[in-house]
Amino acid sequence: MASLPLGPQQHQQQHLLHNPPPPPDHPHHHLHHHHDQGAGAAAAALKLASQSRRSDMDSDKEMSAAVVEGNGAVTGHIISTTIGGKNGEPKRTISYMAERVVGTGSFGIVFQAKCLETGETVAIKKVLQDRRYKNRELQLMRLMNHPNVISLKHCFFSTTTRDELFLNLVMEYVPETLYKVLRHYSNSNERTMPLIYVKLYTYQIFRGLAYIHSVPGVCHRDVKPQNVLVDPLNHQVKLCDFGSAKVLIRGETNISYICSRYYRAPELIFGATEYTTSIDIWSAGCVLAELLLGQPLFPGENAVDQLVEIIKVLGTPTREEIRCMNPNYTDFRFPQIKAHPWHKVFHKRMPPEAIDLTSRLLQYSPSLRCTALEACAHPFFDDLRDPHVRLPNNRPLPTLFDFKQELSGASPELINRLIPEHVRRQTTGHCPHPAGT
Repeated sequence: MASLPLGPQQHQQQHLLHNPPPPPDHPHHHLHHHHDQGAGAAAAALKLASQSRRSDMDSDKEMSAAVVEGNGAVTGHIISTTIGGKNGEPKRTISYMAERVVGTGSFGIVFQAKCLETGETVAIKKVLQDRRYKNRELQLMRLMNHPNVISLKHCFFSTTTRDELFLNLVMEYVPETLYKVLRHYSNSNERTMPLIYVKLYTYQIFRGLAYIHSVPGVCHRDVKPQNVLVDPLNHQVKLCDFGSAKVLIRGETNISYICSRYYRAPELIFGATEYTTSIDIWSAGCVLAELLLGQPLFPGENAVDQLVEIIKVLGTPTREEIRCMNPNYTDFRFPQIKAHPWHKVFHKRMPPEAIDLTSRLLQYSPSLRCTALEACAHPFFDDLRDPHVRLPNNRPLPTLFDFKQELSGASPELINRLIPEHVRRQTTGHCPHPAGT
């Protein structure tokens, strides 16, 4: 099996070069959560000069920053920035005190900070900015506004004493990641997450994907538990980290070396460069399976092994399935392995609706995977549409049915399945209708 061929653009050596194997207790991801050990690196990254400069990316959300030097540690650094001043709006200063680093990676750092004027806690993602280019993540975040997508509050540029330009994205702060929630359950007596939370979290992931895929036309390209934020109070979920995201345009090529390994769609492993937003659907299917199992479904150790793990469950792809994934792939020397029945992948008590949805998401042929909106309408989520359902602590569920532009083009039948009757009754006259109805 180790000699499985890779797509023309993919080589194991390249994979390991860019993606070194994760530590045993931490499945492959970009953001490594830190405590004290991050303080030194964060302090260095946060030392901003008192002067700053504007880039050529003019917009009413862009600001310059003046920074008061802190005490050399993360805690206490104060970042002051001016906002407003356009269209007659008065200028005002906002100051953020950095409190702790919550993540670091090749992109830079993310730290938790408090706004001194309002007391509000925010997350600030600080990335090195190439002066020659616009920052794609910033451009995309400006396009998006949805309850299940992290929101951008402000952004500003800052420079270091070495004249490096940094972009600071100020975002709403959500305290938990789905990865940490998963780890909590895997370390507890329950081992797996209660089914109501699996439904609630994955439904909101698909709702966020339905929005980004249809309204701004964005493909996230790195859906995984580490990039899904969870509010522990109301259990609202938000997609975050759009550092790999891109608006996909038909006919334009894209890099195939994208997405974290366990969640990487097979067409990417086969080196496809003209893929669609269905790569996010595959990733979300992997996340659903992981929540149901309590561990990753396809834990490949490298690119070759990743394909082996997928084949062990889905069986060897047919020539037609390979053609659907990457028409340019011509090497068909695969060991013939039969698919493992989905009901045997999960335990005996797994609801059939959960197995059915997983099987509809994890298809070799990208066009056969259901869309994010179709996933939201799946019977697996019917409990969430029950007017009497409550969280285990007896609190109400977060708002789940306030669909807007993402319903344009959806069939009346799909809309009826998506919006429960009790919600339609409450919003008579305000419920969106597809064109022509």
